Amino acid sequence: MKNRIKALRKELGLTQEKFAKRLNMKRNTIATYEIGRNEPIDAVISLICREYNVNEEWLRTGKGDMFVELPEEDEYFKAATSISKEDDKSAMDAIIKYWKLDSESKKVIWDFVHSLSNK
Repeated sequence: MKNRIKALRKELGLTQEKFAKRLNMKRNTIATYEIGRNEPIDAVISLICREYNVNEEWLRTGKGDMFVELPEEDEYFKAATSISKEDDKSAMDAIIKYWKLDSESKKVIWDFVHSLSNK
């Protein structure tokens, strides 16, 4: 499991510190998992899977895909919760400003974002 925890963290582009912080854990706890000194208990495995949308079977055994697909509504809720928990003022401000725009301005922004995702 140690290699999968590290692979997950790297895939998410997070340091041990940032990975641990979202789980309300200490960096050295994550380090002990990654070097194989300790194995996470079931509650920690569930927390990792819930917080990072990870397939539990993959985390435990390496079988299947790393991530599970969320319904769009759940993905939105998870993103909003993460932005709030991380106190990401820039993201909060952008969402509020977007929400206050008229329909035509929202369409222009959406078209721009969509064009970026197609590159």
